[in-house]
Amino acid sequence: MGHQVQHPRSVRDADVAGKRVLVRSDLNVPLEDGRVADETRIEASLPTLRLLLERGAAGIRVCSHLGRPKGPDPAFSIEPVRARLREALPDERIEVLENTRFNPGETKNDPGFAHELADGCDLFVQDAFGSVHRAHASTVAVAELLPAYAGLLLEHELEQLGRLLGDVERPFVLVSGGAKVEDKLGVLRKLGGKADRVLIGGKMAEQLRERNPLDFEVVLPDDVVAAASFDAQADSRISRFDSLPEGWLGLDIGPETRKRFGAELSQAKTIFWNGPMGVFEWPRFAAGTRAVAEAVAGADAFSVVGGADSIRALNELGLTDRVSWASTGGGAALELLEGKELPGIAVLPTA
Repeated sequence: MGHQVQHPRSVRDADVAGKRVLVRSDLNVPLEDGRVADETRIEASLPTLRLLLERGAAGIRVCSHLGRPKGPDPAFSIEPVRARLREALPDERIEVLENTRFNPGETKNDPGFAHELADGCDLFVQDAFGSVHRAHASTVAVAELLPAYAGLLLEHELEQLGRLLGDVERPFVLVSGGAKVEDKLGVLRKLGGKADRVLIGGKMAEQLRERNPLDFEVVLPDDVVAAASFDAQADSRISRFDSLPEGWLGLDIGPETRKRFGAELSQAKTIFWNGPMGVFEWPRFAAGTRAVAEAVAGADAFSVVGGADSIRALNELGLTDRVSWASTGGGAALELLEGKELPGIAVLPTA
């Protein structure tokens, strides 16, 4: 099935009793006013930590990056995340280290910083699927210093995403949106070629309408919600996709396209959705993304959703548990599905 995906050895097979364990979790959550705005990633990190506690680990040192600080920056302190994790798992064996990106050695994959992280630990568990596409000190260099294993979240991500690379049940419908075609081209080439339908929304649709670099047909919107300017309050109207008024912008897919995409998705047996259909942070331009989220959740299909914006849309609509797999991975998921080698996985011994 997931024949192109490497399966690293599992934390379930590690002897952790009485050991000190370094865990790379993905605690890179959005903060608002110094508080955790979305706990999805914190919750996803708990099963591995619980397993280690249940199996008698002597100590667990959790590390993660948070945002993209260029060195120490109080705005990106791990403290609010540490506090939430402590509420969720009140066990004094767990310590959470400061944001790994406060150390310039992190992004340089510096062995010196890796030694600091690993100091006093007996083994390493990689559970941060969202970071394995980067060769950093906390994802690669530490795995070269300690016996390394995959955490439960990492395993689930590889298994579920890997299913899309194997033999899929058809019809297979791929929905892609968001702003940048370049980021998604690799996945569109790799998966789109085997999909029965590729539905494109968001700004990507305009780029592909001008020039489709793919060697297969894609379904573009028929109509869009057009706006006179890029503004939440701009004048807006429904327009044909190919006849936008001069200077106007398509900020969402229109009602006909919502129906059409919904009908395609309702027939699907396998779905991969990545990227919003418009500027869904603005309520007047959110209906397209909402319609796709509802159609994906309502389909009788194996459905995988990836990318922060799509996941956020599912969360806001309360639909996350109605899709088969909501990936925490963003860029890592896209690179895995593109068939790229992910450095943080390649460094782990296979099962």
